[in-house]
Amino acid sequence: MQVKIADSWKNILQQEFYKPYFKKLTDFVESEFNNHTCYPDKNDIFSAFNLCAFTDLKVVIIGQDPYHGKQQANGLCFSVKEHTKHPPSLVNIFKEIKNDIGIDFPPSGNLDRWATQGVLLLNATLTVRANEAGSHQNKGWETFTNSVIKEISDKKENIIFLLWGKFAESKTAFINTSKHKIFTAPHPSPLGAWRGWFGSKHFTKTNEYLKLIGKKEIEW
Repeated sequence: MQVKIADSWKNILQQEFYKPYFKKLTDFVESEFNNHTCYPDKNDIFSAFNLCAFTDLKVVIIGQDPYHGKQQANGLCFSVKEHTKHPPSLVNIFKEIKNDIGIDFPPSGNLDRWATQGVLLLNATLTVRANEAGSHQNKGWETFTNSVIKEISDKKENIIFLLWGKFAESKTAFINTSKHKIFTAPHPSPLGAWRGWFGSKHFTKTNEYLKLIGKKEIEW
C-alpha cells in the first residue's frame, strides 16, 4: 500500500510510517486488496487528509469504520460517493442539520464540501473488506489514527472535536481538553439518534465557537 497523503500531514505523521506496526499494516492492506474486494478505493484511503490540510484544520469528526457496501465509502467518515443512497446515519445527520440550522436535505451525501472547509472526517479504521463490517479492525489502523488525534491535540489549539457515540468519546483519552473544545452526543445511527442525537445542535455550537475564536464558520 502506497501512502498517498498530503504534504501538510506527511510532515506531521512521518515518524508513524517507519514504525514496525505500520509496515505490518501496509502489508496486510496490500494483501487484502489483492485477494478481496475492499473499500474505499486505494486512491481514497487517505482522502480525509488530502481534502483537509493540517494548516486549515478546524473541526474533527470521528467515525469507526468505512461503509462496506458497493459504491459507498469515499475515505471520509459518514460520507458516501456521489449518486449513492444516503445511509441511515447520514440521513439522521442531515435531519439534525435541517432542525438545527434550517439547511435543506442535500441531494449528495458526499461530504467533500465539509472537508475542504477544514473538517477532518476521520474513521478510526481506514479500510474494510466488502460486506464484512469491522474486518480490518485491530490490524494497526487504530494505532495510526490515535496518533493522528494526539498529534492534532499536541500541535494545534482550539480544535473542535465532535464525538458521536461511545466509541468516538473514548478518543478523549488522546485529546488535551484544556486547549481544545469537545462536543459529545449519541451516535446518529437509528439506534442512538432518539437518545439525544436529535436536538444536540452540534452544527450551531461548532459555528458559535468558531465565531468566538475568530475563525470562519462552516457552511454545513
